[in-house]
Amino acid sequence: MNDPTSGNRVPLWLRGTRIESDGPLDRDLAVDVCVVGAGIAGLTTAYYLLQEGKTVAVIEDGGVGSGETGRTSAHLSCALDDRFYVLEQLHGEAGARLAAHSHAFAIDEIERIARENAIVCDFRRVAGYLFRADRPDDSHLDKEFDAARRAGLEVSWADRAPFTSFNTKRCLLFSNQAEFHPLRYLSGLADAVRGLNGRIHTQTRVVSVEGGSPARVTTKDDRVITAGAVVVATNSPINDRFSLHTKQAAYRSYVVGLTTGKGMVPHALYWDTGDPYHYVRVAEDPGDATSEILIVGGEDEKTGQIDDTHLPFESLERWARERFPAMGAVQFRWSGQILEPNDGIAFIGRDPGGEKNVYIVTGDSGNGLTHGTLGARLNADLILGRTNPWEPLYDPSRVTLGSVKEFLKENLNVAAQYTDWVTSGDASSVDAIPRGKGAVIRRGLKKVAVYKDQAGRVSECSAVCPHLGAIVRWNDQEGSWDCPAHGSRFNTDGNVLNGPSPVNLAPVEKESKTRA
Repeated sequence: MNDPTSGNRVPLWLRGTRIESDGPLDRDLAVDVCVVGAGIAGLTTAYYLLQEGKTVAVIEDGGVGSGETGRTSAHLSCALDDRFYVLEQLHGEAGARLAAHSHAFAIDEIERIARENAIVCDFRRVAGYLFRADRPDDSHLDKEFDAARRAGLEVSWADRAPFTSFNTKRCLLFSNQAEFHPLRYLSGLADAVRGLNGRIHTQTRVVSVEGGSPARVTTKDDRVITAGAVVVATNSPINDRFSLHTKQAAYRSYVVGLTTGKGMVPHALYWDTGDPYHYVRVAEDPGDATSEILIVGGEDEKTGQIDDTHLPFESLERWARERFPAMGAVQFRWSGQILEPNDGIAFIGRDPGGEKNVYIVTGDSGNGLTHGTLGARLNADLILGRTNPWEPLYDPSRVTLGSVKEFLKENLNVAAQYTDWVTSGDASSVDAIPRGKGAVIRRGLKKVAVYKDQAGRVSECSAVCPHLGAIVRWNDQEGSWDCPAHGSRFNTDGNVLNGPSPVNLAPVEKESKTRA
């Protein structure tokens, strides 16, 4: 199998980081709360509930942090990607203030949890700079300054961001942002969860979540967890087929990490206003204590809807070298999944499909670390029967009238992806597929996803996404099959990597011989 975490595709945070767990689930369990997903949202939820005396089991398909938490660029920011003047239009001034407050709370909580549990995770308070991209005016910065001030953020004007290699000109400075190492943080958080007698079962795939009293979680190996409540913290909910996936869209966001000398770029968070946009920060070089890594991200594209998956990385490197010409070699390339709600605010709370005692957290909108942390607090409060002022803002059942246009645009885009059913495929035959590549071929009325490894061995599976039936597409950079409709992703053997699909691509009859 082609390993999508091989070579420099391993995110910086995963390099050399191992996190202990309780291993695969090997028996049925009964707990107060079952959390599905061991990223920042899932582990923080477990931590809060364990502190309240609840029994908690966390179930994870891969390893701790192996999902989107490990693929972030690790900006901790309350200066949100969707801009406060836009959030004001959609949710009012009160809604924008709640959004600002909840994300600022999340940064404070990460700092507090790290301090109280002695987690060494390179947490550092830094400034954040929002600067104009190559546009003729910066009137949108004026609008954002006014809206951010009304939302209660500490924002001021700066003559320029503190780069010596290029001049950003007048920009916004957001105080009290932060950076950290997300996997070191998760490692310490996992230790804290297990220290409170919580269980973390990795390499355990959940295939169904049923609400009720009690709720039931079933794994691929037919283990059953009964619980008073279930929290689905899997980036894209695996328990919901329709209601949420029409209100958010899946994007890949791309990252390159280039070698730089220590201190060449000041530690801060940097964002431009481009379309596509870019974001920048500096991190420790895990392979060389004398240098640092400049992390440059952006160039977002709809998942499964880009023909050449190498182009975003080339664009990022070109953008970075034009502005930071002294940078060294590219040491890292990776991408992560971002779920964009049609109204800019995450979906956190009770399952919108009406499943009793089931809670979700999704729709990170590029701020997954803070959304995951505030989402943990909100869902924990709901399970404990406490009032939380953020509940209406993040309610997964909400309808935001101002976002109807975005809702229609995204769903028309999804509908267009089903035309792949009538196309001939990417290759005429298995023999036409180069080694190390994948392609969808037509075999009678069926579409088959075919991967040929470097030795010529062929892996085949159905090209039909089990979620809602779109045809998957080959992602050459990640070595994965990606669904262009709702963002499910699968490895070369058809095993699910990302939801919303909870199950693998269906098998087809395999050709076992080695091909040219």
